[in-house]
Amino acid sequence: MSQDCHSHPHHDHHHGPGCGHQALQHEDHVDYLHDGHLHHPHEVDGLVHYDEHVIAISATNPDGCEHRLTACQEDGHVHGPGCGHEAVPHGDHVDYIVDGRLHNPHGDHCDDHGPVTLL
Repeated sequence: MSQDCHSHPHHDHHHGPGCGHQALQHEDHVDYLHDGHLHHPHEVDGLVHYDEHVIAISATNPDGCEHRLTACQEDGHVHGPGCGHEAVPHGDHVDYIVDGRLHNPHGDHCDDHGPVTLL
């Protein structure tokens, strides 16, 4: 499934190996997590351009409450801005990456929205 080209506005930072942002395998390419956005660098007319990508809801990365992770919040940890886990767009919401899996806070537990491949 390919992504439409949704341009990220002005971007001073150049993403690539060693740039300091988490690289993530996304479909058939590499994206970089940056401030809760999934950036995909590519060239447009010879200039580096960044697209905003989203992990699609799929059988691998479902959107639902079938797989509850109660240990997520046993120690009082609640996922959200500044929680220490990388935020990543998934479908129409934001999940948090914990040990290579997407966690979605939901009431008194987290839902497991499947694996991601960190590079």
